[in-house]
Amino acid sequence: MTAPAPFGPLEFQLVLLRRMADHQPELVEEARQELSASLADMREANRRWQAMARAPRGRGTLRRYRSVLGEPELSVRRTVGDLECDALFWPMPLWPGLRFEVMAAPGGAVWNEWLVRAPGATGPELRTVEDLRPWSCTVDEVARAFAPARPMEGSAPTRWALAITDPGSGRPYVAEFTWGLFQRLLPG
Repeated sequence: MTAPAPFGPLEFQLVLLRRMADHQPELVEEARQELSASLADMREANRRWQAMARAPRGRGTLRRYRSVLGEPELSVRRTVGDLECDALFWPMPLWPGLRFEVMAAPGGAVWNEWLVRAPGATGPELRTVEDLRPWSCTVDEVARAFAPARPMEGSAPTRWALAITDPGSGRPYVAEFTWGLFQRLLPG
């Protein structure tokens, strides 16, 4: 029996795409082709990721990210409220202007994991809801541009939503994100 192929950054990007396919199947299809991966490759990457995450004696979440993505490109100490944590960043070739950020508490417990703008990279100018394009911006960017945005529970563990108001029309909307990346806008 042959050993399974290594699970690395390519496979991890397929895991991210698998959840995004629910809202942006065309963009996922283009990205899959860019990665030269089949639908079967994407399903298998997701199956293996889920198996690693649910293994009874598996690695902790932070160790799993390090084993799959290697050492982070950047690690920064942050204080969020009363909690001091480490923000670790890995490049994602599909999204060169973004980084996969993992927020880890002392001891390695992961409490947030998503895509963010790369340090020093310029994000889109967001003035009205018409400026929101799928995969163009992150949760943090939309929250700042449409302050005061109200966080809402997402429909799955890797999903987030923000209740926002269009400054031009005053109409309410819900911006939905998968792995921190904007997916779609719904009437609020």
